[in-house]
Amino acid sequence: MQNLKMFCICIHNQLLDKVKLLNYIPVGLGDDKFDTGWIKDNYGDNISEKNKFYGEYTFHYWLWKNELEKINDNNWIGFCAYRRFWSNDKNKNNQDIEFKNKILNSIPNEWNNYDVILGNKIYVDDIKWTKILKYGKTSLIKNPKAIFKKNRNIKFHFDMFHGNGVIDKAIDVLNINDQKDFKDFIKSKNSYNHGNMFVCKSKKIMSRYYETVFEWLNECEKIFGFNLDGYGKIRIYGFLAERFLPFWFNKYSNCLEWPIIFRDLREENLN
Repeated sequence: MQNLKMFCICIHNQLLDKVKLLNYIPVGLGDDKFDTGWIKDNYGDNISEKNKFYGEYTFHYWLWKNELEKINDNNWIGFCAYRRFWSNDKNKNNQDIEFKNKILNSIPNEWNNYDVILGNKIYVDDIKWTKILKYGKTSLIKNPKAIFKKNRNIKFHFDMFHGNGVIDKAIDVLNINDQKDFKDFIKSKNSYNHGNMFVCKSKKIMSRYYETVFEWLNECEKIFGFNLDGYGKIRIYGFLAERFLPFWFNKYSNCLEWPIIFRDLREENLN
């Protein structure tokens, strides 16, 4: 695909042919046995053994250390997943088009003046009370003002689902240049660009981001380790990176928000 190098991250070997039909690059992560044709993150300089803690970030590490500099400078480099894809239309005016034609297959003209594309935001203030009562009692005691929707922010949401005070401890070991700004970001915002998805036209920007985020996560490992239990805790490094990604790119580059389509590739007929 000219000018767009899109990596599609999957955990199911059965999706190889479908990913290729989309003209995306198939990336296989996790415990499934992947056939020849998949890019894996378990050779060269890698942290593949941390996949259940880092999620797709073990592939980002592999790409950074082994392949990024080999990619042509004229390419946009992007990431999607087998259940999350970039729309080919900013306004999503493509509801009656078949799936293959709904998703991004070329660089839109609107991207020309931007460095980085981020997915549309999710809002964390509109949490159902059933979830708050199930997961967020401790967070609510710590921050009783969050009983009101207007006081629910990224920090409250993270505390509720991933452990009270975890993100504060993580920020304490973040580099000094970003520490205060990131703390302000999670306390002042009620939304963030989610899914660990981005598309970038600058390898220099990507390298700076990777250097920053992996240096930080390495410091976080010294605090939290790997003796973790429960989905919200086990993948803590991936969840921390997910909140940090939109903060960092918006601070250091010119970003455009773009819609994401939620469709499961296993259920799509591409023939």
